[in-house]
Amino acid sequence: MENIIEVKALAKVFANQVALESVNFQVKRGEVFGFLGPSGSGKTTTIKILTGQLNPTSGVATVFGESVEALRKPTNRKRFGVLTDNSGLYGRLSIYDNLKLYCDLYGMPPSKIDEVLEIVNLKADQQKRVSTLSKGMTQRVTLARALIHEPELLFLDEPTSALDPTNTLHIYEGLRALNAKGTTIFLTTHDMLEAEKLCDRIAFLNKGKIQLLDTPDRLKKQFSDATITVELLNEEKVVIPAGEEGAQQLFNYMTANQVATIHSNEPTLGDIFVQVTGRELV
Repeated sequence: MENIIEVKALAKVFANQVALESVNFQVKRGEVFGFLGPSGSGKTTTIKILTGQLNPTSGVATVFGESVEALRKPTNRKRFGVLTDNSGLYGRLSIYDNLKLYCDLYGMPPSKIDEVLEIVNLKADQQKRVSTLSKGMTQRVTLARALIHEPELLFLDEPTSALDPTNTLHIYEGLRALNAKGTTIFLTTHDMLEAEKLCDRIAFLNKGKIQLLDTPDRLKKQFSDATITVELLNEEKVVIPAGEEGAQQLFNYMTANQVATIHSNEPTLGDIFVQVTGRELV
């Protein structure tokens, strides 16, 4: 499968502060790639380099097979969308009028506005002025703007950080549908559950370095302790090992009709991150 992003030995230094150090990864066309790490780990810096907003100190980064500097060309800017902290919205205009401006800019029909407002759950609020919106609603408008031109590649920097659970799930559904149509998504987040729900592969970023990179399932299997927890009807919880001994123990509980629930003891992605880096994802 074709790589839409390739990064080799990427580094970024601000004055004497190292933001990224020898970062290497590829993103395949059509996948959802998660870039996970706590605040200050280098996630936003990576997005700014990959979208041509910052120059790297050293290393190579290509997007669509070209250097990131080429993304500044008007023809290439239409190929990707970006959601970051900087909303770039016009406060005195309505949600609809803001999106209409971007439709005109990208040569998209106004019918796209209803489509993206449906994805971000704002169709009923489209005539509200942006200056009156909550932080969460503003974030959803910014996401709608990033989707309006049907980008091949979408960069999302903490896309649900200000959203309530209901709207978060609505955004997840919209992003899955967008990805199913072929859009590649590069997602930064410190929400492990979000990464597990959305991402095909994830990279753990800590202090500017990638510590691990794989699928969520393979990472959890790699760090599993190969035990299961059996909760008995008397509410006692018993941890039993994998293998013949554990199988016999579980068989005995089941034939005695003592089992209430059975759970595998796979670690969460957050557990793995803490184990590998010694840091919490906050």
